[in-house]
Amino acid sequence: MKLSNLSRRSLLSGSAALLAPAAITADLFAQAPKSDGQPSAENKDKTASAKRPLRQTKTLVLEPSWTLVYENGELELRSDHSVVLQDGHIADIVSGPVRGLDDRLSMKGQLLIPGMISGHTHVAGGSCSRGLIESGRLWSGPLFAIEKLDDDDLDALTAYNLAEILRGGCTTQVEQSLSLKQMKSYVRVARAWGVRGYPGGMVPGWSRLMPIWQRESDQVLFDSVPDTLAEIQENLEFGLSINGAEDGRILPMMAPQGPETHTPETLRAVVEAAKQLGNGIHTHLATMVEDVGKMERLWGKGPVQWLDEFGFYDMPFFGAHLGGWNAKRDAPFLGARKKFTYCHCPSGAGAGGPAITQPFIHALAAGINTNVGLDTHSNDMLENAKLAVLYGRLRHDLAADGDIPGRRPTVWDMIKCVTLNPANGLGRSDLGRISVGAKADLTSIDVSGFFVGPGTAPPEPLNNLLYASGLHVRNVMTEGVVQVRDGHLVVDDERKVIERGGAVAREIWAQLRSEDWFTPTAR
Repeated sequence: MKLSNLSRRSLLSGSAALLAPAAITADLFAQAPKSDGQPSAENKDKTASAKRPLRQTKTLVLEPSWTLVYENGELELRSDHSVVLQDGHIADIVSGPVRGLDDRLSMKGQLLIPGMISGHTHVAGGSCSRGLIESGRLWSGPLFAIEKLDDDDLDALTAYNLAEILRGGCTTQVEQSLSLKQMKSYVRVARAWGVRGYPGGMVPGWSRLMPIWQRESDQVLFDSVPDTLAEIQENLEFGLSINGAEDGRILPMMAPQGPETHTPETLRAVVEAAKQLGNGIHTHLATMVEDVGKMERLWGKGPVQWLDEFGFYDMPFFGAHLGGWNAKRDAPFLGARKKFTYCHCPSGAGAGGPAITQPFIHALAAGINTNVGLDTHSNDMLENAKLAVLYGRLRHDLAADGDIPGRRPTVWDMIKCVTLNPANGLGRSDLGRISVGAKADLTSIDVSGFFVGPGTAPPEPLNNLLYASGLHVRNVMTEGVVQVRDGHLVVDDERKVIERGGAVAREIWAQLRSEDWFTPTAR
């Protein structure tokens, strides 16, 4: 099946005019809709055209009810401040309205936060497996089917999922694509839409992974080394070809699947490749107890400390899950590694799955730089950040872990884990914060309306995020380019993105039905 309307050529040319770093969508929003979402009669034409962002280098003034600013090394809430954008950066933050004739975007009843950052994604894999795996089916079936797609269909699936991620307010992804093929698709769509990404192709890639990961004999691992070294080289070559693309918005990482599928030889090759790219490493780390047992038996150390022998902690290093770590040994070790970021994924392996037991509260207590990420099946950053806090509080209050120190998470932990913490982990003082000179990567969230607020701007808006989801995100921009406006994708035809993504999902499901993959669900 060909989805030619979302071909690589159309992705790269149709939106090219949107992506200059100085681009700001401004003229179209000079007279924004009223706070109830309905335009005044005299502004109907302007509002109708607001779904087609144009290049604009003029000043744009954002007028939210609340702004999460960065002052003196901390995040602080400020009411009724204006944020002035110029040339893709934050030029000023002013108490009250800004005088003059500059274009402005009203965000009445909304909280303006930095664009959220997910430290662990597998973008293409979400929508076609969501809702199918929560009753116990393995997620591997749909993910194998993705690898069989041609590039046009794969791009359509990637676009649907990346549209959801943007729609939920996440402007930067640390992306571990399940293969180099999927990494290339992610890069095509991210470049077309002005998304900021740190992509890497997982090594071993999906087509080779399972026999190595689920091996019964370690000889399988040792025999895999030549092919794994070849994969590392292929990923490095592609990474070098796109490193710094789109004025630095595309910065590839090396992304080994996890230490349990590698040997000293391949890990040394990963580190050398990462040094050439200069952007860091991203991996699954101590995902399961059995993974840790493999490492200890083979190498005499658990994965967390074994990787130190190869220099992983000498560069930005994102490690996801830690479900099988040795907390007493590994927590203080990781707390002392200042370039390490732990990524907790509450929806990993599906909603309500085993990821809820990941050690989020213990990482906080140990002083580990901690992020909340999307993983695969959920693309809603707000929902995952909220779940991290709610699950974490439950786990803390039940004291299920006895003598392992944990910290009861706060809403400030929640917001830092999707903004400031991952930005610091990436070594980016220009991301994850609203301060003068930072990139204009920004997300506004309705905290006043139905289900989340009281009908007006609330006095403590971070608490209202505990009632929010990605559907409450109203506006999203990267370097001042508006990508979501009033809750709708505007860097592409939203309806077509949905239709094309759905068509590919149906194709995958048909293949799975032919393989009798759809077993009855538990009642």
